[in-house]
Amino acid sequence: MPIVHLIRHGHNDYVKRNLLAGRLSGVHLNEKGRIEVAALAEAMKAAPLKAVYSSPLDRAMETAQIVAKLHGLQVEKRPNLIETALGDWEGKSVKQLSRDKRWRQLQQLPSQFRFPGGEWMVEQQARLITEVETLCARHKPKDHFAIVGHADPLKLVIAYYIGLPLDAFQRLGLDTASVSTLDIKDKEIRLLRMNWKPK
Repeated sequence: MPIVHLIRHGHNDYVKRNLLAGRLSGVHLNEKGRIEVAALAEAMKAAPLKAVYSSPLDRAMETAQIVAKLHGLQVEKRPNLIETALGDWEGKSVKQLSRDKRWRQLQQLPSQFRFPGGEWMVEQQARLITEVETLCARHKPKDHFAIVGHADPLKLVIAYYIGLPLDAFQRLGLDTASVSTLDIKDKEIRLLRMNWKPK
């Protein structure tokens, strides 16, 4: 099984304003995001990437294209890597939502949480792991490939592979334009790095 580089998309105005973008279209990298993604792509230039897969949302695709370009690769858009379906919470501020009692449940007991009008967390994790396993099956052992996505989905992937319960996944942190790397083997899985960014 391969080496999987999990890249969170770069900074954007929703992150800047502490808003939940969810699946909204038209959320693009801002200047800070383009700069930090360019730095990450340059730092990853030596990684022997065989493929770059991405969530279909604009901010992820823009990040993926910057990374892929330095490796002479085309980005493959993968719908099942998309951000969480936030339902009624899409576009709302964290400050506003933190006053909702359901926000505490999301933070403390996500395994039993469903976004109002959106996705169950357990269903989301199952969707993502099925997709990662599908992509791994395409590659030879020791192949490297990148997945570009979103903070919570990538944290759910990492939590699953390192054996962290879903209810503890919020203890993980992923900055914009960071990379976390998993060495996924059938009987042995190693987290090689977590939330790494070039200085």
